Amino acid sequence: MFINRINRGQLITGLALSWACIFAFISCQKNEAGTEIPQDKTYTFQRPDNFPPPTYTFENNPVTEEGFKLGRKLFHDPILSRDGSVSCNNCHIQAVAFADAQQHPLSIGVDNRIGKRNAPPLTNLAFMKEFFWDGGVTHLDFTSVNAIEADFELDESLANVVRKLNGKPEYPPLFKEAFGIDSITSPYLLQALSQFMVLMVSSNSKYDKYVRGEAGGQLTARELEGRQIFQLKCGSCHSGELFSDFSYRNNGINSDFTNDLGRALITEQESDNGKFRVPSLRNVARTSPYMHNAKFWTLKEVLDHYDNGVKDSPTLDPLLKNNSKPGIELTEEEKEKIIDFLQTLSDFEFIADSRFFQQD
Repeated sequence: MFINRINRGQLITGLALSWACIFAFISCQKNEAGTEIPQDKTYTFQRPDNFPPPTYTFENNPVTEEGFKLGRKLFHDPILSRDGSVSCNNCHIQAVAFADAQQHPLSIGVDNRIGKRNAPPLTNLAFMKEFFWDGGVTHLDFTSVNAIEADFELDESLANVVRKLNGKPEYPPLFKEAFGIDSITSPYLLQALSQFMVLMVSSNSKYDKYVRGEAGGQLTARELEGRQIFQLKCGSCHSGELFSDFSYRNNGINSDFTNDLGRALITEQESDNGKFRVPSLRNVARTSPYMHNAKFWTLKEVLDHYDNGVKDSPTLDPLLKNNSKPGIELTEEEKEKIIDFLQTLSDFEFIADSRFFQQD
């Protein structure tokens, strides 16, 4: 829900945040492998060695154990929805890298209302500058507002969520512990959710271990061939260690954009009609369906689209235009090898990380 299917076409601005002073913790616990990890490391953001610098403003909202656990509780609590029937976790499930695991193309919110865009996974949000398929929000702290207030998601007002939280005895003490406040306010609600989400860092796939020269990172000859083909055919858009340049492109899914203008809803420029953010491909083998409109269920269908299904239009990405037909020429063997490589981007440590499990 937090990176939801449609933005209302308006940037969320003007929410004044009051920042709290927060301290790190020193005690230890064990991770999944049984290794002792200092608690301040467990609940503090750490940039993976092969990742770019984060974009999130940690200086304004440093992650603490109390803040993270509060955000986790809120993420799983249907109190954020109008009728108490839907939580963030309904559409963002850890087993599929915080994508939607339900067997329907578009996520379902309050009153079984169907969304308008595919709910993408929540991973590596600390490295993103813009959010949603159309980039309508430019700070992670404000993304939760869209999910809460969208009528096809949680269908609640931020003010009423705050009222409900203040009236539930268990919550004021938790906010007091996390932020030192006596009364819950919306800025701290949003900060708590962000503290939970910024630690959703997926960086321990087989591919990552290969890049960093770690144990378990040996790619097969076929996976390496797939990587080479991927870099040649797909790497222009799905670039870098996050496997996205985070640009907005029309990839030929549609030629008629009446139902969804995409990026143009934000920029109000016809040149942005049908353009959507290039998604990261991390954990892509586990996060179907694919595309903003959930058109494809398999990676093979996605590659078939680029090979022979691209629809031409005035805003089609120039990289997909050629002399014969729009798209990217791919043989069946090349598709199979690309898929083999994409499988190496699955981070099973991330989807099994017990820090993100619902605790109560």
